[in-house]
Amino acid sequence: MLTVLFIVILVVIVVLAIGLYQKSTNAICLSKKRLDGKTVIVTGGTTGMGLRIATDLAERGARVIIACPFEDEGETAKKEIIKITENEQVVFKLLDLSSIASIRKFVNQIYETENRLDILMNNAGIGAVDEFITKDGMSFIMQVNYFGQFLLTILLLPLLKKNATNLDPARIVNTSSVLHLLGTVNFDRLNNVKYWYPVLFYANSKMCVVLFTHELARRLKGVNVVVNSVDPGVVGTGIYGCMGKIVGGFITLVAFMFSKTPWEGAQTALYVALDKEAGMVSGQFFRNCKLSRAKKAGYDDETAKKLWEESVRLVGLSDMEVKQCIYS
Repeated sequence: MLTVLFIVILVVIVVLAIGLYQKSTNAICLSKKRLDGKTVIVTGGTTGMGLRIATDLAERGARVIIACPFEDEGETAKKEIIKITENEQVVFKLLDLSSIASIRKFVNQIYETENRLDILMNNAGIGAVDEFITKDGMSFIMQVNYFGQFLLTILLLPLLKKNATNLDPARIVNTSSVLHLLGTVNFDRLNNVKYWYPVLFYANSKMCVVLFTHELARRLKGVNVVVNSVDPGVVGTGIYGCMGKIVGGFITLVAFMFSKTPWEGAQTALYVALDKEAGMVSGQFFRNCKLSRAKKAGYDDETAKKLWEESVRLVGLSDMEVKQCIYS
């Protein structure tokens, strides 16, 4: 009994220490940049950190497209953003990152309705949910957190390049996590739901985001599009609810009490999307509104290249599509 009590007290102390450290070191995006006439897409922009990001960008005058797989949630978020910002240029579109068909449909709709895209915020993600193989043959966590965003980003590149300039490049912001530190890339088991625990799948997906950012920046060298990844820190959102009523509920409670708020967690992504200096680098990793470093393995050229090739194969991109999107 005393041992259990000691462990509980120790956990509470550690959580409090992490929470206090995060609160005391959290930086705020101070950019006053306006986005009038510009268009942004925020995946997962209907709740939590994504909703705060979308609201901020709408307040700056941007046309904001929020995307998620739930229509009611999307329409509610759209109305909330418009009410807060008085910006009527807020659009909701359905997007299920666990479905290649949904991603391609979404992209087709974007090209039909939009004549420019200035910022792509790859914010959407899921936590350590119960795993299964999607209809597309990938792990659910990996497809939502990485493979789906990989496909979405590649297909949207021509629109991102359309109005970008050297002085004002288009920006791609990929959301990673501190848990990328636990992630590995095992090409024999990328989507093996019997091998990885869900939390490790999550960590692996965030490691893949770092490697993708590194490789895409290399391939876009000389193009007026920059891509960077961010670690928002431990943010108190509803993402932990997917871990079950008891465990998920407890973690959510602790997260809301001691971690960053969604608004605080959104600051680094906003900084990378808006700050002038952040727009001058590509393939980098940001934390607390400043340039940081991911773990060393996130910059391995050979692994990043191999992951790119495997990702292209798994999401069904043709060589012609890749060539047109990257190099045309």
